Parts: sequence; C-alpha cells; structure tokens
Amino acid sequence: MQFSFSSNAFRNFSLQEAAEHISIAGYAGLEIMCDTPHAWPYHLSKADVADIKRFMAKQDLEIANLNAFMMCAVQDFHHPSWIEADRDFRRQRIEYTIRCIRLAEKLGVPTISTEPGGPVNGMRRELAMEIFMDGLAQVTPHAVNCGVTVLIEPEPGLLIETADEFVKLIHGFGSDGIGLNFDVGHFYCVNEDPCLKIAELQGYIRHFHLEDIPLTREHRHIMLGEGGIDISKVLDQINTIGYNGYVTVELYPYQETAPEIAKRSRRFLRRLEGCA
Repeated sequence: MQFSFSSNAFRNFSLQEAAEHISIAGYAGLEIMCDTPHAWPYHLSKADVADIKRFMAKQDLEIANLNAFMMCAVQDFHHPSWIEADRDFRRQRIEYTIRCIRLAEKLGVPTISTEPGGPVNGMRRELAMEIFMDGLAQVTPHAVNCGVTVLIEPEPGLLIETADEFVKLIHGFGSDGIGLNFDVGHFYCVNEDPCLKIAELQGYIRHFHLEDIPLTREHRHIMLGEGGIDISKVLDQINTIGYNGYVTVELYPYQETAPEIAKRSRRFLRRLEGCA
C-alpha cells in the first residue's frame, strides 16, 4: 500500500499549496477534493487541468482519488444528495458526478468517491434505494466509457451505512463502474470491525480512507492513534488482502492546522511501518 492525504483538510489553501504541504509531509499521493476551492469541475479549464498535472508532477505526487462527495459550492457536505425529494436538486448531484468522472479521465485517475445515497430525511427506504439506483444508472455508463470506477462510501447516518447494505446494493444494481471506498472510521462508527469487513469486502475495495474515531464511536474524524481504532491492525489487514493502492488519510476537521496534522499523521504511520 501507499499513503496519501486528502486535500479536504486544506480548504484554507489552494490546491497547489496543499500539494506542496502534502509532499513536504512525505506522502506519495494526494486525494483531490472536487469542490471549491480546489477542483470544482464547473470552474476548471483545460489550462487548469494542465496546471494540476504540472504541479503534481513537480511535487512528485500521484493523484490517489478524486473526492466527489461534498458539494459545498452548491450547499454543503451532503446536499444535493442522490436522493433529494426535489428532482431538479438531485439532478445537480448526477450532473456533478458525470463532470467528476470526465475530470478523472483527463487527469488519469482511476477512481472517484461519492456519498452512499445521502440523508434519508424520512423518505421510505425502498423509495430512497430506487432513486439512488436510478441516479447511479445515469452515471455508470459514463464511468465505464471513461475507464473510471465510481466508489460508494458507506457513512453513518446516510442511506448506506453498513457492509451488508453495500453488498445488497451491489447485488441489486450490479458492479459495472461501481466499487467501494472503504472508510475505516465509518465502519467502526456503525459497530462493525474494520478488519473483518476488509476481509469480507476485499473484492469490491478500490481505495481506503483512514482516520481515527473516538472510543464512543461518534462520527468525528480525529488524529490517528488518538481514538478507538487499532490502526496497526487495520494496516496489517490491508496488507494481508494484497492491496497495493492508496490509503488516504482524511482529516478534514483540522482546517486550521492542516500542514502540521499532515506531518503528524505521516510520522505516526512511519512509526507503524518501522514496527512491521
């Protein structure tokens, strides 16, 4: 495996500045947030895409994944979602995801990650699943044509929270153009053992998010080693399944201290690597 850091902790910086800090911290890769102020696809010109390639190469960084989850340029982290009651509002999520797929193709990135439906807000689960799968059906042909995989990221409080719910979605929808962004902390929050689920879901996993979570299992991303997750055991399990892609540290709550938290996280991971 290789380690990357998500630019969504660096929202007080430009993407180029984030890349510089993440490179200095010692990561091999960077996950790009497809939102303002980094790579909102509606604002990117051909020249902007070329600039991203140029400064990533200059910093000797690979793009680990495009994070197409949050849409703060429109509303917030979770809205517009795939399952908005308003058809026009959820259409914005679909169109945005297609643009992110096309951006991934231009940048040579094999994956984008997205939310697992969105907040249900009282909608009948059967209807929410139907709407979600309809939205996926509109974007996956673009993904297949572009050679990009759309990664569903189960999250506490959203439509798809657990491993079983993800597998049921895949069995109902099919796996063409679809994979799993395995967020270690999210599975811990819903009382699932991340190591067991890595083994169970290995056939679907295309990318990892890594953070720690408080012992209370409250959904709050905290610094590695300061919560209840056995990070060393998780990384051992990732190695056991033969995964050789990127594990992206995702610590977006640390906007005010992003450069230092990126360095601290990398030092923590190096200590674990030294114990291997």
